[in-house]
Amino acid sequence: MKRIVLTGGGTAGHVTANMALIPRLREQGWEIHYIGTKDGIEHKLISRFSYVTYHSVQSGKLRRYFDVKNFTDPFRVIAGVGQSVNLIRRLKPDIIFSKGGFVSVPVVMGGWLNRIPVIVHESDITPGLANKIATRFAKTVCTTFPETVKHFPEGKAVHTGTPIRCELFQGNKERGKNFCGFTEDKPVILIMGGSLGAVAVNEAVRKIYNKLVRRFNVVHICGKGNIDPAFEGVPGYKQFEYVSDELPDILAMTDLVVSRAGANSIYEFLALKLPTLLIPLPLSASRGDEILNARSFEKQGFSKVLEQENMTESTLYDNIIDLYYNKDRYINAMKKSQSGNGIDMVLELIERNSKRK
Repeated sequence: MKRIVLTGGGTAGHVTANMALIPRLREQGWEIHYIGTKDGIEHKLISRFSYVTYHSVQSGKLRRYFDVKNFTDPFRVIAGVGQSVNLIRRLKPDIIFSKGGFVSVPVVMGGWLNRIPVIVHESDITPGLANKIATRFAKTVCTTFPETVKHFPEGKAVHTGTPIRCELFQGNKERGKNFCGFTEDKPVILIMGGSLGAVAVNEAVRKIYNKLVRRFNVVHICGKGNIDPAFEGVPGYKQFEYVSDELPDILAMTDLVVSRAGANSIYEFLALKLPTLLIPLPLSASRGDEILNARSFEKQGFSKVLEQENMTESTLYDNIIDLYYNKDRYINAMKKSQSGNGIDMVLELIERNSKRK
């Protein structure tokens, strides 16, 4: 049987593309193994697939800023490489597919040391630090944005788009309303801050919730530890730390989205033709990848952008209202987009680069 190792983690964005691939890989007869960290979000997300064998290794976060852990995490990465080498030597996979995140670095290096072909997928327009390291050991790099190909040696990168979970297209609007307890027939806003939440967005939304719920039903996915008890039971406002199985139903009833600008999420919104107000992570809290992602979507007419530095109670509310009343313009632009689901192309590259062709 063909055997593949998937890796990626740290945030949900480094796992969702793998989650999209897993059912199709199984259909094609692959035995699937996943390597992540013991306590990372990837462990929780992948555990839903009973037919995927999960393995954990150590890893350390790769930072571009000063932190005391910068002195200890390199040793964790080195330990993770040793664990990955031994694990991959035992598993003898035909190929490794990496979605990025700091956990992927020791796995990719462990694969390279065992002479296993590696494919890396880069979500953002410019490569993150983990993928900058990992791609040196990769045979092929898949990119979500066409602009990203130029950042790699000629012939190494292929624009594939991103694999999108098929279940996102199978939601039911009525199930979503029942799950959230919405009784009034109002347009629905979905507010997402990513799997780790977005404190600035959460706070701004809650300051204008009373104005929002007069016109909309609001679903607020606010991130782990960010539930505010003061808003529990408010009619027309439902908050969650994180949503998994019910997300397709929530998306099915959604009319517009307020979100960070992580590449996987915004391509899912594009595929679902959902008008989105993007509030990218500022440079003070990131390397600027979300800003580039957001500008690309704004330029193509898919989304409206509000920089966090310019976000106030009034600008947030005004931008949401403007997005709602002009939603058809954004939907029409998305309908004309040539960016589709990247699953088939990624699966073809996996098959082509596998040791068992």
